[in-house]
Amino acid sequence: MYRFGSGKETILSAQIREIRGWPFLGYTHNVDFIYGLHAVGEALKSRAKSISHVTVARERSDLKLQRIIDQCRATGIPIRFEPRHHLDRMAHTAGHQGVVASVTAKAYSDLEDVLANKRGAYSLVVVLDGVEDPHNLGAILRTADAAGVDGVVIPERRAAGVTGAVAKVSAGASEHIPIARVTNIARSIEELKAQNVWTVGLDERGRQTYDEVDYNMDCALVLGAEGKGLHDLVRRKCDFLVSIPMLGGVPSLNVSVAAGVVMYEIVRQRRAKEK
Repeated sequence: MYRFGSGKETILSAQIREIRGWPFLGYTHNVDFIYGLHAVGEALKSRAKSISHVTVARERSDLKLQRIIDQCRATGIPIRFEPRHHLDRMAHTAGHQGVVASVTAKAYSDLEDVLANKRGAYSLVVVLDGVEDPHNLGAILRTADAAGVDGVVIPERRAAGVTGAVAKVSAGASEHIPIARVTNIARSIEELKAQNVWTVGLDERGRQTYDEVDYNMDCALVLGAEGKGLHDLVRRKCDFLVSIPMLGGVPSLNVSVAAGVVMYEIVRQRRAKEK
């Protein structure tokens, strides 16, 4: 299996944050915070009605932040100007770029909604089998949106959910791409296969390299967790197992990097066929 390089944060550290009163991974409360210029800007475009107010740091004044303020005024969203340390407490980080939005928790999509969101001639779904690091999840969502992925499937347990940190890393992509949160990844793969979606698992034991598969078909790319790779049951249910050749000294790629490599091979093949 691919034991992807681990990210900066694990489920254990997230549980520690919950004990300290910080938001747990996933939308477990009715109110959440989105922070960062791109993330808040995209939330204002996609679901302004779910934003109760936006808090802006008094100490920051520039064109990028003024655009956020103008967006809020145009949509009638209240703006609060507070000291920067107040935003630090809201976002639980100093990396909020001077803006934090208080929002109603975003609802996850159903698997059926992901399949219905077909953006091209062929379906493309990304299935994550337990990615735990919010930074990896955010990076995957950003690439998935850029690559025209129809939606992303994540498990409810032992995996990162879509938090403010994920939204920021995704540069707002989490506001645009459908994300289904399911109880059982193996069962969801069976549901995808029942809808004639071929499943391609990325695994170091794959006999084919990732660029030897013809992706001009409805397909789902299945990626395993950092340090663990695909669970055995999930791996056995995949129609194809593919690998990425490692030509240097390191044994594996970060899961978000590996996801980008394969997603854009799929994009390359499909664009070539269109031409």
